Amino acid sequence: MALWGAVLGHGNLVYHAAGWQEGGLTASFEKLIIDVEMIQHMMEFLRPIEVNEAELAVEALGAVPTGGHFFGEPHTLERYATAFYQPMLSNWQNYEAWQEAGGLDATARATRLWKKALEDYVEPVMDLALHGWTDVVLLERDELTSGSTWHAAGGMHTINGDPNVAKLQKYTINLYKEIEELSGQATGVHLTGGVLLAATEARLDWLRGVVAKGRYLGIELEEISPNEAAQLMPLLDPKQFVGAVRNKEDGHLDPSGVTHAYAKAARKLGAEVERFTKVEDIVRRPDGLWRVITNKGEVVAEHVVNAGGLWAREVGRMVGLELPVLAMEHMYLITEDMPEVAAWNAKTGTEIIHAVDFDGELYLRQERGGMLMGTYEKANKPWSEYQTPWNFGHELLEPDIDRIAPSLEVGFRHFPAFQNTGIKQIINGPFTFAPDGNPLVGPVRGLPGFWVACGVMAGFSQGGGVGLALSNWMIEGDPGADIWAMDVARYGDWATMAYTNAKVRENYSRRFSIRFPNEELPAGRPLKTTPIYDLLSAKGAQWGVAYGLEVPLWYAPEGVKDEFSWRRSSDFTQVAKEVATVRDSVGLSEISSFAKYKVTGEGAAAWLDRMLTCKLPKPGRMTLAPMLKQDGRLIGDFTLANLGEDGWFLAGSGIAEQYHMRWFEKHLPDDGSVRIEALGARLTGLSIAGPKARDVLAKATRSDVSNAAFSFMAIGRMDIGMAPCLVGRVSYTGDLGYEIWVAPEYQRAAYQALMAAGEEFGIGLFGSRALNALRLDKNYGSWGREYRPIYGPLEAGLDRFVAYGKDADFIGKAAALAERRQGGKLRLRAFIVDADDADVIGDEPIWFDGAVRGWVTSGGYAHHSKKSVAVGYVPKEIADESDGFEIELLGKRHTARMQAVPLFDANFERMRA
Repeated sequence: MALWGAVLGHGNLVYHAAGWQEGGLTASFEKLIIDVEMIQHMMEFLRPIEVNEAELAVEALGAVPTGGHFFGEPHTLERYATAFYQPMLSNWQNYEAWQEAGGLDATARATRLWKKALEDYVEPVMDLALHGWTDVVLLERDELTSGSTWHAAGGMHTINGDPNVAKLQKYTINLYKEIEELSGQATGVHLTGGVLLAATEARLDWLRGVVAKGRYLGIELEEISPNEAAQLMPLLDPKQFVGAVRNKEDGHLDPSGVTHAYAKAARKLGAEVERFTKVEDIVRRPDGLWRVITNKGEVVAEHVVNAGGLWAREVGRMVGLELPVLAMEHMYLITEDMPEVAAWNAKTGTEIIHAVDFDGELYLRQERGGMLMGTYEKANKPWSEYQTPWNFGHELLEPDIDRIAPSLEVGFRHFPAFQNTGIKQIINGPFTFAPDGNPLVGPVRGLPGFWVACGVMAGFSQGGGVGLALSNWMIEGDPGADIWAMDVARYGDWATMAYTNAKVRENYSRRFSIRFPNEELPAGRPLKTTPIYDLLSAKGAQWGVAYGLEVPLWYAPEGVKDEFSWRRSSDFTQVAKEVATVRDSVGLSEISSFAKYKVTGEGAAAWLDRMLTCKLPKPGRMTLAPMLKQDGRLIGDFTLANLGEDGWFLAGSGIAEQYHMRWFEKHLPDDGSVRIEALGARLTGLSIAGPKARDVLAKATRSDVSNAAFSFMAIGRMDIGMAPCLVGRVSYTGDLGYEIWVAPEYQRAAYQALMAAGEEFGIGLFGSRALNALRLDKNYGSWGREYRPIYGPLEAGLDRFVAYGKDADFIGKAAALAERRQGGKLRLRAFIVDADDADVIGDEPIWFDGAVRGWVTSGGYAHHSKKSVAVGYVPKEIADESDGFEIELLGKRHTARMQAVPLFDANFERMRA
């Protein structure tokens, strides 16, 4: 009653303690929840009504004629789901519906609510020191700097191939000042700046893309001429280069100083650091805690992080985990004092800046009165391929100057002053690498409470960011950023020791090499193939790889092969033909690279209803199914099919299989009522699409596949030829099409049956590059590009697949609803680019009215529409503008026009026909 009085008295600030009962002598969870419910009612009652042109709906009122209705107006539909206040406790059903649902009163519903909250609650038992942890211990086998740290060159930089990793690298560099102040320990940070050097036009094209990416990341990069670079870095010969980029945030530090500063800061915040404490075994207890057994005793922990560095594999093996990391020998030389260095220091009062000579595979920085030059040589050498010696500590490896001689020869030519100086020392020490060169970070699937932070080759650029992501993950249940490029879940059990060895060696040798957007690297392949690999190869398939599986990219005529370039290449004409085959007749594609899951059990429907945002389809039907995290951001994007008595079928991104299984398993009920399994290679896939797709399928099966019997988004079992298949009427091409799932032993027969049936209709093969061009016609997004865990469904254009009104309280519902009410910050949009001979690939800046306002997520050339298309995010304030946009490509800004409707079949008539 006091609350109502305050509200009716026009109070604009109401404070009330929830849960008090009889003067605070008694209390209950139910009382607390019911009080909070009433307070929230008051808050809603007090919420002011915004008055503006959009909310007054004058245009909508004028648009509805006499006798019309407002529910068909976009203005109404856009606001309908959020216009009504939705309480957390009250049941606003009519009396009959309330009775039918069980007739629970407010107290009973409050009891159910708090029990569900406790069931879902995950206690943040520990935190990192910077977040208030005191119950943390670092176990160090030897000295803190032993292993790779003590002999590291200590370079740091903000640039990374993945923009999200680049943000974490920037965070790491900015953290050093804070760590130094907190610890009182000097870190020896030298922010000298640096130049990135290009000796070829292709390399300069790549650097221009780096500069463009820096614009929206907040990294200050500037393209400069070779002569300007020589004025900043006086040792280089400008005649050897065609261009350069200046980065003011490059630098180096003292590896020992930084390491001890971290340790001192952690100690001051209450953490413990135990040196000379060797971990001998890690055992999980029945209660889920971990016993960490050391040479000095035992530590029991809820969370264990394997940050074992050179010994990460050995620590992983203690819990049955074989991590894909390998140590490589890495060399750098230190020169005698150089007069050129002394002269520069005296003249400017500053150090010589860093330099990276990509074509020479070199990096350089000042070291006292001389220079340090490091190489990533082609003739590289692994170290401790199978087992790292436990007694290795502060030793160095034997230098092998012959191995790095080719790189040094280029370096001495590009930096002539090195020809006249002596070499004081050659350092050769081991560093660990993952197959793609990025760290392995995050929770390990199937081992709750066991985390990894290893393979961090660029530790002084990435260490702080890795720590931030892990601490956020442990405390909040989410890393706080999109760290897919670092996530340990990007590898599966196919990343064997032999595979890792091959890929790490390849990656090391190419660390400073150009990776063109159409270039596929050959090491460790082919590893996983489908039963029709040989048949597609015979048709000219050019292969890529996804999650270890060979995937056909395009089909080359005899004598034609990929020519690697930043611009349109040799595949352009042929991909156009593949697209035309689909749009004009019918095409067939191999789609086994999708991840496939089977969900069964008596609790499967209720579990899926909570995990996914969509309404569950009826038996024999499919639907698109986004999946959210607790913060309302996307964590998955699937097709969900109801197979009736056979359970449920999910299809999603193939590269995210481990990532999604980790999430699924984390949220499984403990009672065994739900079972989920990743089908992997046990189910292969084919897809047919185009206006003649139904004709082909009808000829290959006896089942009725007419539109009346098998409409859009239907799914059912049918024989194709003699092969039993699961067929769904859906296609990522945006055309009439079908996805066909078949056991591997039948894929060959199904493929041959479809090709034979399609011969009279002009069937042809198409690969993933044609599929990309086809989906751009429809403005379709894809996981890992448009759909990532930093975007909400409203921002990503998936809001229409979120059933806010369904009874199930799906994960992320409250957060997504809140964002919907507030409007979000971004919008995903498609653009037509006035391009020349190059198309976007992703991460290009989007300009609006002369300022960078957004970024490209993906794109390419839409061959059917004959348009260069870019897809990306812009602020919602400009999301409805059509003109004024530009997209930067290879250093040049190109006019872009927003494309609000799909270029092909905007009314979805072909897809639904």
